[in-house]
Amino acid sequence: MSAVEYRSILKYRLMIPMFPNDETCPVCHKACQDKYGEHALHYALMDILRRAGISAKKEAPVNFLTDPSEGRSTLRPADVLVFGWEGGKHACVDLTGVSPLAGFRENGFVAGQAVLKAESKKVEKHAKACEDNQHAFVPLAFDTFGSLAPEAVRFLSRVQRVVHSNFSTPQGRGFVFSRLGFSIQKGMAAQFVARLPAILM
Repeated sequence: MSAVEYRSILKYRLMIPMFPNDETCPVCHKACQDKYGEHALHYALMDILRRAGISAKKEAPVNFLTDPSEGRSTLRPADVLVFGWEGGKHACVDLTGVSPLAGFRENGFVAGQAVLKAESKKVEKHAKACEDNQHAFVPLAFDTFGSLAPEAVRFLSRVQRVVHSNFSTPQGRGFVFSRLGFSIQKGMAAQFVARLPAILM
């Protein structure tokens, strides 16, 4: 990992803003970035799915997910759409990252509380719309220190099983799983760096 990648991933874990809010992504020229760079995580997940041989599309228009924030109700794409994931249904994967210290002042610190709350909010917001439109919904919630919510664990465990079945040698499988955590972090760092303004590099 290069020095600039390391600095980027450290900023992400500490929730230090890296990008101007709502600026168009300089890589895909479509989606708007948030200040913490979570848009870049869609690309890191897509890379993992591609390597596993799982068919998926990022920022996929599905025409039934809404974004009611700030009093508006607008259609939004699925962060990642995984084709034929559950009983032949496509799955809308919604990535959301939170600080593990979110709500610390009000409620005191409880390990894993922030990520469970984030998962619950996403299910409440999107699960019914997906079900009504014959899609599965996967809230992929995580915190910046690496904790995963239960649905994220289930999803990634299944991806691991697919990877297992696609690697014929034990050595290949061992390499993939021993390096998975670092690969995800490095992949995220590379995606952040690709979007950083030159002045910050």
